[in-house]
Amino acid sequence: MAKLIVSGAGGRMGRLIVSIILADHEHQLAGALEAKGAPTVGKDAGEVAGIGPSGVIITDDYATLAHPDTVTLDFTSAEASLGHLEIAATNGAAIVIGSTGFTPSMEARAAELASRTRSVIAPNMSIGVNVLMKISAEVAKILRNFDAEVLEIHHRTKVDAPSGTALALGRVIAEARGVDLRTNAVFGREGITGVRPTDQIAVLGLRAGDAVGDHTVIFGGQGERLELTHRAQSREALARGALRAAAWVEHQPNGVYTMREVLGL
Repeated sequence: MAKLIVSGAGGRMGRLIVSIILADHEHQLAGALEAKGAPTVGKDAGEVAGIGPSGVIITDDYATLAHPDTVTLDFTSAEASLGHLEIAATNGAAIVIGSTGFTPSMEARAAELASRTRSVIAPNMSIGVNVLMKISAEVAKILRNFDAEVLEIHHRTKVDAPSGTALALGRVIAEARGVDLRTNAVFGREGITGVRPTDQIAVLGLRAGDAVGDHTVIFGGQGERLELTHRAQSREALARGALRAAAWVEHQPNGVYTMREVLGL
């Protein structure tokens, strides 16, 4: 039974993960964390999650929670996750990070820190999305002459765009075709744009209502079009994937892993 720490225990994802852990009894809720000054600090994590007392009080001191026999589930922010990763690496604690919005310099720092402990870093923990990534890479090779585009939609409160998942889909398509997404990506089109360059991949983000997250990869050819779509019906898909990653990474040697490795894809 894995000893789990839930970071961001007062947020939507944190409350959901806490509720699943306490309801399933497959893991142990060993700790709950929130940012300093958060109104939920000092409260019972189970009560905050809406399922009754758990005996685990939310704290703002991660260093006292992170131990080698724990796995932290972190869906907070890029900045907060990077700070937690540094503590996890120092303390030898395993960590699963699903936060997005990392800048290139933050990604480099995260990779360096994560290699010091057992870590999974993925923009989307959903099992279905990670299968979509594998399929998209394979299709990109098969349909080499088809134009590839990525479209995503999320809720109106998401602060980064395009989503980390959409960017990851763009990267796997580009890598499958031997091109660099950084020099071939476009994030919007307007006006007289001219003929679409062959290797260009648009990664477009929409924001509306309470959409949990839809991702569509479009392969357009002459006279036909193939669309691959994953729709997250609730955040539970992300939470369940994160719990699967936590159970897996607990027994791995130090290193930075992805959901593909967790799922054996």
